[in-house]
Amino acid sequence: MSVKRRVPLDAVCALVAALLVACGPDDRGTATAAVVAVPAPPTGQEIFAANCAVCHGAVGEGQPNWHIANDDGTLPAPPLNGDGHTWHHPDGLLYRIVSQGGAQFESPSDPSFKSGMPAFEDRLNREEIISVLTYVKSLWGNKVRMDFSIRESQALLSERDPFPPAGE
Repeated sequence: MSVKRRVPLDAVCALVAALLVACGPDDRGTATAAVVAVPAPPTGQEIFAANCAVCHGAVGEGQPNWHIANDDGTLPAPPLNGDGHTWHHPDGLLYRIVSQGGAQFESPSDPSFKSGMPAFEDRLNREEIISVLTYVKSLWGNKVRMDFSIRESQALLSERDPFPPAGE
């Protein structure tokens, strides 16, 4: 024999009331599902403006005399718009430079190179770094260096050195 359990009427009323409060009425006075607006993630351009433009310039023009060391030995921020040398680095290296900073490339065997590039791995996640790099590459346009398209040359380099997997 089965035992039927009845749900107390006050419990059903409380549940209905809670749902009505959570969903709220629409223009016609009927309950609707609550809609929560989720902001879109920032674009690469927005991330660049907030984190990179202070050194590399609003449109990636870099600092004057970027190839001549400052008094402290650091190099000024280079242009990222295709006028510097960024374009000839593969994606994986560009990712590591943004993520881990430039100091990782300093070497006692080459004391002439000292980088002021900070690491962004604590401020930007993998997708944000890739978004910034995608934006930077858009600044290159159709520029040609050494008789070839810098976009095409960078793409060929990046086939051998893609962005590292998440967590690296």
